[in-house]
Amino acid sequence: MPDRLTSSSNERALRAAYRHCRRAVRRRNPVEYAVMQLTPPALRPAWWAMWAAFAAADDIADDPGADRAERAARLHAWTTWLDSDLAGGRSDDPVRHALVDTVRRWDLDLGTLHRSFTTLAADTGGREFATWAQWSSWVRGTNHSWAVEGLHLLAHAGVHIPLWLDRTESYRRYLDGLYLTDTLADLGDDLSRGELLLPADALASFPGAEDDLRAGRYTPAVRDLVSHLTGRARHWLHQPELLGGLPPGPAVVFDAATRLFLARLDAVDAAGGKLLHQPTVPSRVTRWRLLAPARAQTALARRLLSCPVDHRTPPPPAESRGTVVVESGPVTSPPPHPSGARPPSLAPGELPRHVAVIMDGNGRWATQRGLPRSDGHREGSTAVREVFRGALELGLPYLTLYSFSTENWKRSTDEVSELFALCREELRTHRFAQYGVRARWAGSPEGLPEDLVDELLRVQHETRHQTRLTLTLCLNYGGRAELTRAARALAHRAATGQIDPARIHEADLAAQLSLPDLPDVDLLWRTGGEHRVSNFLPWHAAYAELHFTDALWPDTDRRDLWQAVTAYTRRQRRYGSAPRVPEQPRSSAPAPV
Repeated sequence: MPDRLTSSSNERALRAAYRHCRRAVRRRNPVEYAVMQLTPPALRPAWWAMWAAFAAADDIADDPGADRAERAARLHAWTTWLDSDLAGGRSDDPVRHALVDTVRRWDLDLGTLHRSFTTLAADTGGREFATWAQWSSWVRGTNHSWAVEGLHLLAHAGVHIPLWLDRTESYRRYLDGLYLTDTLADLGDDLSRGELLLPADALASFPGAEDDLRAGRYTPAVRDLVSHLTGRARHWLHQPELLGGLPPGPAVVFDAATRLFLARLDAVDAAGGKLLHQPTVPSRVTRWRLLAPARAQTALARRLLSCPVDHRTPPPPAESRGTVVVESGPVTSPPPHPSGARPPSLAPGELPRHVAVIMDGNGRWATQRGLPRSDGHREGSTAVREVFRGALELGLPYLTLYSFSTENWKRSTDEVSELFALCREELRTHRFAQYGVRARWAGSPEGLPEDLVDELLRVQHETRHQTRLTLTLCLNYGGRAELTRAARALAHRAATGQIDPARIHEADLAAQLSLPDLPDVDLLWRTGGEHRVSNFLPWHAAYAELHFTDALWPDTDRRDLWQAVTAYTRRQRRYGSAPRVPEQPRSSAPAPV
């Protein structure tokens, strides 16, 4: 009986948490709420929870009653509590309680959502944009991860949305149009907090408009600026070609959402001076006129096509699943080496846990043969697959590859572009999950093509439950930059009183690294005849055994990995201690007199 009462109490608390999120969405964003109501009923609580969580974090970052340090500390505490709540499966905070249930129920990746929290944390000191490019980058930093998880949510529910690679820029512009519409409709709220979330180059085109906006004056300059911006947002939103290829239900929702946001822009244009003092939304009549036929059409589509999944009961926690989880079929073994060579047989405990590789020599390999350097990188990708297969056959738990360093930007634009195109191709075609591989990315997104970042995050998300081998791709990675970011984060925590500087431990700094759970490197191997570590994993490789080989990377295969590991097993690892002296056998002869 007590267990039944506890379960009933938990269920009531969860329902109350979702109702809280629903009220928050409906009160603050009736247009977004209306769009959510067009989706299958089983999905709606998840949308409410995701939106309410982002809004709660955004409110903390924007709180005008707190200074920058206090806002940053509160946001950090909120996200830390969220991680703790996820581990425990519930929360005393209704928004976090609903989000935790949504993440567990629909198997979403909270790590992806953390990207937007990180962007919000950087915003606690205020947001200013010089150009539309900066504005767009910020928009995608705060909103892209939620769009990605929204697509995963739909996929888990059996609603698959096809995305076309040739429409990537159109998708991004559409998201920009949604956010620009939100920015214009909420202009009054932002101005009341002293924020003007528009790029300086747009404001400069209308002399006097910025000063008038900040003073709360609706002048001809402001009117012309607003008209120009609503026109830009309409252009970004009006992309009927994006409807092509969508299933009937999602197509109706997409079309209705677009019409609602266009109606919101009409309301912005018609608001006049009220725009600077209150949020702007389409009238109830307008919303009803647009939504009534859409509701009927989506209901009909659901009846005809029927959403095949109903997640009313959460799936089991990740730790209770099998040791290897593959979403697209059973784990398969890699093809054997053409020569028939097999990996060495090593005694238990001899195998290194983590091998990191500096893949050097692609360009020199191509130059020696009179080929473009890009041909060397393409040939090197074959070597990557070979070594990857050798790691699987050997049973390595962790393999980390240095794919592109922050210093590699010094190379020609053509070579860098070719290298990124090759990375995209490999990520799109390689079936990591087929081999039970968890793929992860370490590095900075700054400067990388956005579609490459999207691919890295997609693969990382899709393979997150695999356990056979963790493959880390260090792309746009620099060891000193990683340590600098970690030190900056630690200094911020100390400055805001979250940690006592006198009690900072190694583990505190390690927790701020890109992948804090990545184990120390046991063996660092570099090809190409060079004998240096080149700013690669300085924290993790502090006690690594170093192994250098002369062969250029494209001439390398899995047998070279096996030889490196075999050489590692002959090393005596002492970590600063004195070598052990074997005891001498005692003599049975009598002691001399």
